[in-house]
Amino acid sequence: MPAKIDFNVDLSHKLCSALLLPPLRNSSNPFSQIIGRLSIKHPSLFGRSEKLDVLWDKGLNDSNILIAFRRPRPEWLSQQSFVIQHSITPEIAVHGLPVDHFSHSGSGGVNLCRLSVGMDLNEPATSHWSSTTSIKFEHVRPINNDGRSINRDLDGFPITCSGGSHDNMVVLKQESQYAIANDNSFTRLNFQMEQGLPLLSKWLIFNRFKFIASKGVKLGPTFLVSSLTGGSIVGDMAPYQAFTIGGLGSVRGYGEGAIGSGRSCLVANSEFTIPLTKELEGAVFMDCGTDLGSARHVPGNPALRQGKPGFGVGFGYGIRFNSQLGQLRVDYAINAFHRKTIYFGINTVGS
Repeated sequence: MPAKIDFNVDLSHKLCSALLLPPLRNSSNPFSQIIGRLSIKHPSLFGRSEKLDVLWDKGLNDSNILIAFRRPRPEWLSQQSFVIQHSITPEIAVHGLPVDHFSHSGSGGVNLCRLSVGMDLNEPATSHWSSTTSIKFEHVRPINNDGRSINRDLDGFPITCSGGSHDNMVVLKQESQYAIANDNSFTRLNFQMEQGLPLLSKWLIFNRFKFIASKGVKLGPTFLVSSLTGGSIVGDMAPYQAFTIGGLGSVRGYGEGAIGSGRSCLVANSEFTIPLTKELEGAVFMDCGTDLGSARHVPGNPALRQGKPGFGVGFGYGIRFNSQLGQLRVDYAINAFHRKTIYFGINTVGS
């Protein structure tokens, strides 16, 4: 069977990121200004229903290449996937510099080049629960905006756990999800546990836990959604492993990571939506987050050096327009320093 090739632009993330964040790298190469996604799928690579997926995402300042090979197995057995991933992302949330009373975050000159190789095991779903186990080798190398390897930030503090040009680790991850929904409400739980395995003396040994709990309730024609996110890490740690607070998807009204970064975090979100027309909804929201006083335990204290408050509250309102292409979201947020930020987003159909 021939391969199926799809090419499309991911408006829900890449285009909106480009509008909110200018390019960090000055380049005369026109290819550097292209944003989009290339997806290649082969449904039967060797004629036995083996699936090959190749995904390439490119933004103005980041890129991600994912190659996954899946072998067919009976439904009652764990489904295996062999995964290779390479990504380059700006480390704005931890090393970015907050500006305009923490409403935006500028580049701190640190980017992460990450290579991971491993295997995912998707357990058969039981009732409302599902779980995934993975084990991966990860190689993390910080680079500057010109693509050169670095091991210290702009203030001269180490940005790797080893103190050298890179960190290596083997990570065993367990993720469990619970979901139940009906016409009037839904409940979702997500638990993630990562363990750095001590296979070699210089490799990172740590335990990182994160949870997300959300609840939605229909109140007449309106709908209320609340969520709570938290986590903590113990053991070896590099600054880029810190939990970051602030930005879209965390506490709106602040720049990415502008509230703080710590060994622990707690973020609460509430949103109340009201139908205005068949396609249009109004929304009122409030977000808050804290690093639980753990910023001083992050190596190099990046959040404290940048004067991040460690606690923040944002609130505002927005509109949601539903169309056949997806949902257009516009949010107007105000932070505790009375600075205002507008967020645009497009949730495409099927995302």
